Amino acid sequence: MIKTQKIRMIIDISMTLLSIILMGGTVLFPNDKVHQILGMALLALWAVHIALNRKWYGAVLKGKYNPYRIMQTVVNFGILLCAILLAVSGMMMAWFVPETVSVPLGFARTAHLVSSHWYYIFMCAHLGMHAGMIANKIRLSRTQQECHSRTLTRESPDKAKRIKAIAAKVLLTLVCVYGIYAFIVRGVGKYMFLRQQFFFLDLEKGYLIFALDYLSILVLIATASHWLGKALRAWNSGIAVPLAV
Repeated sequence: MIKTQKIRMIIDISMTLLSIILMGGTVLFPNDKVHQILGMALLALWAVHIALNRKWYGAVLKGKYNPYRIMQTVVNFGILLCAILLAVSGMMMAWFVPETVSVPLGFARTAHLVSSHWYYIFMCAHLGMHAGMIANKIRLSRTQQECHSRTLTRESPDKAKRIKAIAAKVLLTLVCVYGIYAFIVRGVGKYMFLRQQFFFLDLEKGYLIFALDYLSILVLIATASHWLGKALRAWNSGIAVPLAV
C-alpha cells in the first residue's frame, strides 16, 4: 500500500512537471522530436495513472451523483478527452508520419493548441481536488521533524503553528493574485476559446519566467478547485465551510 502511494506520488509529480514543460510548445527545444517524445511520455504516464485508478472509472455508472461527484467526473473526463485529442493531433504531426500520407495539419495544430490549454486547466483542477489528501501526506511525513524542531525553538508549538499558517496563507494569496495576472498576460483564455490561433512565447522574458507563470496559474486553478470542491462537499452534507485551507 505504501509502495503504491509512493509510485502514485512520483507519477503525479512527473506528470505535473512534464505538463509545465510541454506548455512551452516546441520553442524550448531546437528539435521538435524532443517535444513529441516528452508528449508521448506524458500520455504513457496518464495511461499508468488511469490504470492505477481503474476502480474509479469502473464505478462511474454506479451509485448516486452529488454536486462534488459531478465536478470530479467532469474534471476527470475532461482530462481524458483532452488527452485523447492531444494524442491524435500529436500523432498527426509526428516526425514518423510519412510525407506521402495526407494529414490535415491545420486541424491538427488547432486541435493541439486548444486541447493542450484545456488539458492544463483540467489537470490543475484535478490537483486541487486532491490537495487535501496531498497535504495530509506531507503533514504525516513531517511529524517527526516538527517534534524535533519544537525542542530547539523557544516559541510555543501553537504560536509556531500560527505563524507558519499565516505565512502560508499570505504566500498562497500572493501567488494566486499573480496567477490571475499570468493567466491574462499569457492569453490562456484566448487559446482555450481559439481567439488566438498561434502559440506565442516571449523569448525576451525567457522560459524560466514562462514556467513560473504557468506554475502560478496551476496554483490559482488548483486553489479555486480545492475550495469549490470543499464547498460542494460541505453543501451536500449541510456543513458550513470555514475560511481556512
